[in-house]
Amino acid sequence: MIDLPDYDSPQALKGLLDSRGMAMQKKFGQNFMINGASRARLVASLGLEKDMPVWEIGPGLGAMTSEILDSGAKLTAFEIDRGFSSVLRELFGSRPNFSLVEGDVLKTWQALARDGAPSRLFGNLPYNIAATIIGDTITAGVRFDSIVITVQKEVALRMAAKPDTEDYSSFSALCQWAYDVTPVMDLSPGSFWPRPNVTSRAVKMTKKAEWPRCADPRAFTEIIRALFSSRRKTVKNNLSAWLARKGVADSDADRKAVELLSSAGINPQARAETIDVETFLALSDIVRNI
Repeated sequence: MIDLPDYDSPQALKGLLDSRGMAMQKKFGQNFMINGASRARLVASLGLEKDMPVWEIGPGLGAMTSEILDSGAKLTAFEIDRGFSSVLRELFGSRPNFSLVEGDVLKTWQALARDGAPSRLFGNLPYNIAATIIGDTITAGVRFDSIVITVQKEVALRMAAKPDTEDYSSFSALCQWAYDVTPVMDLSPGSFWPRPNVTSRAVKMTKKAEWPRCADPRAFTEIIRALFSSRRKTVKNNLSAWLARKGVADSDADRKAVELLSSAGINPQARAETIDVETFLALSDIVRNI
């Protein structure tokens, strides 16, 4: 077992890495949060309780891990970097409320979620991981009571974007279908080491009480992805192409698309970014009936 490093000191963190012959790996999007006040605020926003099950994605060298464990919560940490995993085991392996899952979280989370999701999900996530893990868990029907993640600010804006704005996308609709999304705080590049080139934002996602609010969740996710598949095209054109892929004859697809959209109160010449989640839900139920 080793002593906890000074998580606010880049020099201390670099010294620990150097002593192990380790280096930061850009492909994993590794950055350590060196702002202690921000770390404490983020962990506080989780609202942790003793024995509460929590998942942490990408714990790194354990700056957040230490605070989560001190709350008494039961933490499962997912770490892809073998060197970091070895340090985490030395730092926290003796703690009864700590367990570590080594490897790519995108390939390992499903097995652990078979009995349902834990209460909380936490992590400082690179863009590709954030969008994929949130999208995959929602699509699989796995929802957490609360999620607090730190992502690039542009991703956070997409998650909370409203219809008829530039940032609104199928990912926005997916997030807001399952959760209420609110900002926690912005974090400047200086809050991290190594210093990233972008501003980050922490967001909190709180599980919606009523869900899925549609007859077929899979139909809903297919519909929003289909209608956003080409943002320059109208919803009629995108829906027509999707219907054709589903086996509707090309000669009937346009007519059927107009009929379905009109039944949902959607202008066939509209674009997907102007349509709210509730309207997408209504459309998915109508489409499912055919």
